[in-house]
Amino acid sequence: MPKNHIAGLFGKSPIRPLQEHMYCVYKGIKHLIMLAEGMNSDDEQQITAAHQAIVESEHLADDMKKDLRHNLPRGFFMPVDRRDLLDVLWMQDQIINQAKDIAGMVVGRKMRLPENMQALFLQYTQRCVAAVKQALEVINELDELVETGFRGMEVERVEEMLKELSRIERQTDECQVELRKILFTLEDTLRPTDVMFTYRLIEWMGRVADDAQRVGSRLQLMLAR
Repeated sequence: MPKNHIAGLFGKSPIRPLQEHMYCVYKGIKHLIMLAEGMNSDDEQQITAAHQAIVESEHLADDMKKDLRHNLPRGFFMPVDRRDLLDVLWMQDQIINQAKDIAGMVVGRKMRLPENMQALFLQYTQRCVAAVKQALEVINELDELVETGFRGMEVERVEEMLKELSRIERQTDECQVELRKILFTLEDTLRPTDVMFTYRLIEWMGRVADDAQRVGSRLQLMLAR
């Protein structure tokens, strides 16, 4: 069999580009903390800078996603199922898309939070970002999992990391519940549109952690096969 045909069957491993895409997503997501801090301090310049950084990361992640899709091998000897990789890539992309939507809404509506929501919302944002960081760390183990054939101590290590991701995601759920309770008590003192968009902000921020959890869940399915 000709050498170039063998290379075509095995293709170039897509694991590293997938990890690089997730790292790009995380770099953008980190600016949600800067965005929340800017809202709390009423710092328009900081909010604008955070928004711009998130948008730039989203554009770069989108280019990386298209490149990976275009160059994803179709040979018979992929280290993991092509469908699984595309699903993980799509889920990772959803994370940064959600961040861009959050930042765009905050900037477009010049959103600020009531004072008694600010500290908890910042904590909420930090935990959502922590969920994405944990998902990144899990994805960074994928090449090790492939090398070990999804067996042995590496699988146990990743399963523990996935448990930690679930724990962080539950913490974000708890923050979300508390924020909604506070907002409910303030509804009569705020403009109806502000109430509506603040509920939306809380929901959309939670989706960041939810989408990070989905990345982990997809990898968990891959481990179970």
